[in-house]
Amino acid sequence: MREHTTVKTEPKAGFLERLSDTAGGMGIGLITFCLSFYLLFTNEGRAVQTAASLEEGLSVVFTIGNIQRVDPMNEAKLVHVSGVLQTSAPLFDPNYGVSVSCVKLKRQVEMYQWVEHEESKDYEENGEKKTETRYTYNTEWRSEVVSSRHFDREIAHRNPSAMAVESFTAVASDVQVGGYYLSKGLVEKIDNFKQLSLTQKGNPQADVITEGNYFYHSANHRNPEVGDLRISFWYAGVSMGNSFGSVDMASVIARQRGVELVPYKTKSGDQLELLYIGSHTAEEIFHAEHQSNVMKTWMLRGAGWFMMFMGISLMMKIFYTLVDWFPIVRDLVNLGLKLFALCLSSSLSLLTIAAGWFFYRPLLSLLLSTVAIGIIFLARSRVPSKKHQ
Repeated sequence: MREHTTVKTEPKAGFLERLSDTAGGMGIGLITFCLSFYLLFTNEGRAVQTAASLEEGLSVVFTIGNIQRVDPMNEAKLVHVSGVLQTSAPLFDPNYGVSVSCVKLKRQVEMYQWVEHEESKDYEENGEKKTETRYTYNTEWRSEVVSSRHFDREIAHRNPSAMAVESFTAVASDVQVGGYYLSKGLVEKIDNFKQLSLTQKGNPQADVITEGNYFYHSANHRNPEVGDLRISFWYAGVSMGNSFGSVDMASVIARQRGVELVPYKTKSGDQLELLYIGSHTAEEIFHAEHQSNVMKTWMLRGAGWFMMFMGISLMMKIFYTLVDWFPIVRDLVNLGLKLFALCLSSSLSLLTIAAGWFFYRPLLSLLLSTVAIGIIFLARSRVPSKKHQ
C-alpha cells in the first residue's frame, strides 16, 4: 500500500459568499421537497394496485398437474406450473473450453489494478479554511477498468485502458418447463448464479494458468502484476443434461399462449409474470410477492420522508447562515431547525400518504391525517407550556 497527504488552503468564505451558497442550496431543497410529494403519493397508488393485482391473480390462477402436455383448454388462462428446467443445448465458451447445460453462463473477467482511496477532513487554521486529503493506493482485482488518469498521482499508479478479454453472459435461446417455453421476461428472472469449479480443468491456452476456480493470464498468479487477468465462470438455472449437481426446478405463474408462458394482464393494469427457483405452490408465490410489495412500499416511504426532510433542511438553512458568526446562537438555531424539519417532514409525509390512500381506503386516510395534524399541534403545544413553567 502506498499513501500520501495533501493540504489545500482556501480563504474563509465571507458572509455574502456563504449566503450565495445557501441560496443555491435552497433551490436544490425546493426541488427535492417537491419530488418527495410525487414519490410518496405515487408509491401508495402503486402499492394498492400491485396488491389488488396479486389478489386477483391468486383468485384465478390454475395449477397444472401434467406439465408435459399443453392443454388448449387453458389458453389465455393464468396458470401455475412447476418442473425441472430444460434447454435445447449446452452453453459453451470455446476460448476456455467451458460447457454447461444451464439457462445462463457468465464469464467474469477481472484485472489486477491500482485503486485510489481518499479521505478528507476540513478544519480552520489562522482564519483560513483547510482541507486535508489522505490518498492511499492499493492493487486489487476489479471487474471494471479503473481509470488512473484522474488519480492525484498517476505516476507509478497507471492502469491499462482496457481489458484484453471481455466479460459476457450467454443465455439459452429456448428454455422450457415441461412442455411450456418461457418468455424472455421469465428467463431474465433466473439469476441464481453459482461459481463454476475449474479444479478439474486443464490449462486451455499456453499463456493461461488454471488455479482453483480461476483461469489466470499471468506470468505468476501468486504474485500478480498490474494488468494481469483472472477469469471465473458462473452459471444459473441448471438444466437437464448436466453431469454435476442437481437440476434446478422452477415454479412459474404466467398466461398460457399456445405452448408459451407470457405475461398476464390484470384488471388493475399490472403484468403478472412470476418465476421462483424451486418447487413452490401458487399460494407460496403470491405470499412472497405480497411481502416483497410491502417491503418495497416501506422502503419508498422512507426514501420519500428522507427527501422531504433534506429538502426542508436545505430551504431553512438560510436562518443558520444568518447567525453562524455567533457559536452559541448558531448551535441553538441548528438544533431548532432540525427539530422543525423533522416534525414538518413527518407530518407532511403522513398527509401525503393519507391523500394517496383516500381513493382506496378513506377510513385509513382519515386516521393518518389525524395523526399528522396531531404531531403539528403537539409540537406547537410544547412551546407555551415551557413558558408557563
